[in-house]
Amino acid sequence: MREKISLTETCRQNIQGVKDTQDLLSGKWKTSIIGMLYYNDKSRFMEIHRHIAGLAPKVLSKELKDLEMNHLVKRTVQDTMPVTVEYELTDEGKSLKPVIEAMGNWGKIYRQKLVLK
Repeated sequence: MREKISLTETCRQNIQGVKDTQDLLSGKWKTSIIGMLYYNDKSRFMEIHRHIAGLAPKVLSKELKDLEMNHLVKRTVQDTMPVTVEYELTDEGKSLKPVIEAMGNWGKIYRQKLVLK
């Protein structure tokens, strides 16, 4: 029979933090959208759509609404003709900088390893 593992409070809090982050960024596209806005600052809907291959407009709209609801993305409607809508990261969204950079760096290294095999 397996021994029951006892976790410290700090360990439990860290595991919960990882789960909360996963829940917030869940889905195929949220991290790509956040990365796009992180590296390109303000972007309009079609700019985001053009730069993320395979992302359907309906899905992009839903994901942006989710990110906005969770205070990671800010939507600004400009009074122009036609109306211009821009999206940008909020301060909370920008606080994901170390996560986005770590994912980008890890992905580049991993891709190189796959190509060299």
